[in-house]
Amino acid sequence: MSKTESVSAAIILAAGEGTRMRSSKPKVLHELAGKTFLNRVMDAVGQLQPETMALVVRFQGDRVAEAAYRYNPSVVVVKQDDIPGTGRAVQCALGELNDSIGSHGTVLVVASDMPLLDAQTLQGLVDYHFAHGDSATVLTTSLMDPTGYGRIIRDQDGQVLRIVEQKDATGTELEVHEVNTSVYLFNASVLTTAIAGLNNDNVQGEFYLTDALEAARELGRVGAYSAPDALCVEGVNDRVQLARLARAHNKRICEHWMRQGVTILDPETTWIEDDVQLERDSVILPGCFLQGSTTVAEEAVIGPYTTLINATVEQAAHVERSRVEESTIGARATIGPWTYLRPGNELGEDTKAGAFVEMKKAQIGKATKVPHLSYIGDTHIGTHTNVGGGTITANYDGVRKHRTEIGSEVHIGAGNLFVAPVRVGDTVTTGAGAVIRHAVPDDAMVYSENTQHTVEHWKPSAEREESTEQDSH
Repeated sequence: MSKTESVSAAIILAAGEGTRMRSSKPKVLHELAGKTFLNRVMDAVGQLQPETMALVVRFQGDRVAEAAYRYNPSVVVVKQDDIPGTGRAVQCALGELNDSIGSHGTVLVVASDMPLLDAQTLQGLVDYHFAHGDSATVLTTSLMDPTGYGRIIRDQDGQVLRIVEQKDATGTELEVHEVNTSVYLFNASVLTTAIAGLNNDNVQGEFYLTDALEAARELGRVGAYSAPDALCVEGVNDRVQLARLARAHNKRICEHWMRQGVTILDPETTWIEDDVQLERDSVILPGCFLQGSTTVAEEAVIGPYTTLINATVEQAAHVERSRVEESTIGARATIGPWTYLRPGNELGEDTKAGAFVEMKKAQIGKATKVPHLSYIGDTHIGTHTNVGGGTITANYDGVRKHRTEIGSEVHIGAGNLFVAPVRVGDTVTTGAGAVIRHAVPDDAMVYSENTQHTVEHWKPSAEREESTEQDSH
């Protein structure tokens, strides 16, 4: 895009409460596929590289602004006053941005409740606007059921006359299927003039930004660019719409990966977020949730019923009925069923974390196995070590976390307790029920002396009780 065709400023409208969401948080902070609506819209707009990005807030404005600064620290936050309407929101934004926009700039205005809006669609709008020399251009789409949307009203030559909101539309206007997406591109001088003359003479008593298009038409041509993909410009007003949009988006993601050579046995129960990466010949079984920056390598099998969050699963590993967060699973490793890998684990090649195993910040060497019923936290274990069932590394003294170091080719008996900080050398054998409090040298065998005490007949039998009762008589 040349300098003359760049976007001088982008205004993102995020002042609304979104009452139909029935939520204690603003609508723009609800999520689709792991990212908030606001995050997604700001990312899409940011790819156009506007000279200034402004965000208009009102309902829980501080909360929305805090999120926006995390997504883009350079965003300009503008607070809308109590006067309602999208037109008023833009008036407030221009009041702060006029000096930076200038009279020859171009202003993009975007609603923040379209979580699937992408940079390609916005770029198409920009290209269309400059190619046709419009003073203003509105992004539209055509819907089979346009209920709830403002209608695009054109003249006989196909030129945009105005946008009519649903509540203000006549019967004939309600039959129009081309609708407004609440995304606009204005020449800055046109927007400044058009926005100054708005009024609230409508059913809602609001300052509509759509009315600015009628004023813009008097100053030049108003164009309409139809979005190639209606899903990308679909708004969300309630949780029913959100669920429908999320499912449609997820279906596309699953279909994309299947066409890349990934086996997804049941796309209806498999949820994959945008930033997940899957290699060909990986297999995703039913009931799986792949989130964040998760990567799955060739021939790895995930599921069934597994959640991966920012996880790395290497070639031919198998993760079954488990939850894995921010951990790396080595090639040919076996995880599960019912395993919980909390953040910070690194499991090497051919390792195993079996049934009802929990790990946190554990480094597990090649071919080491933790088969079942164990907790391994803040621990490093070498290669080819076997951890007996019921083993616990006691890493927390109530104030600080401590590390356990266990060597290679160690055989750990069942029911062991390692009281950190402690180090166990290579080729050590530990007895069942051992409590390890002190360092153990290489090649040693260690066990805990537990004297067994047996008390016979400590609980009287029924016959003995009967005999005792007869003697008492």
